[in-house]
Amino acid sequence: YFAMAVESDDRQLFDDFFKDPSTFVRLLHYSSEPSSPEEGIFACGAHSDYGMITLLLTDGNPGLQVRLNNENWIDIPPRKGAFVVNIGDMFERWTNGKFRSTVHRVLTPRVGNERYSVPFFFEPDFDALVKCLDVCCSEDNPPKFPPVTAGQHLLNMYGKTHADFCHSAEDKSTN
Repeated sequence: YFAMAVESDDRQLFDDFFKDPSTFVRLLHYSSEPSSPEEGIFACGAHSDYGMITLLLTDGNPGLQVRLNNENWIDIPPRKGAFVVNIGDMFERWTNGKFRSTVHRVLTPRVGNERYSVPFFFEPDFDALVKCLDVCCSEDNPPKFPPVTAGQHLLNMYGKTHADFCHSAEDKSTN
């Protein structure tokens, strides 16, 4: 279906990139402390997922928001038994921005409960080359992102996300 979405005639366009995909599941807990975006307090701050696609199962509590292109945030109401599907950074790179990575955040309401969610991350093979697809670029629309392997992209993003943690651990090991 992804090949059809990018209007490729090759229905197996992505098959070679997912022979040995990486998959990750996280069990997330958010406290009942109310969020206050004006004060910079979030259950989880704004971010996009690094990989190809994320399937998210939530516990029925509200709080998930998605940012629209106009920079406004909309609530994603929980639905029993339904999954939220987020496009990740790698699909945005492959499609040259035709499909945008979903920027999202979590806010805990003023009278909130603890919140749980279970995201399932589906990523290409670690050594898959993520570069703009021929059907998504042209002379008038050149590639917006440099080619990178899926694994290197994930390592780069984890390094940025956890830079303080890494430096903190290095500092402790030298003392």
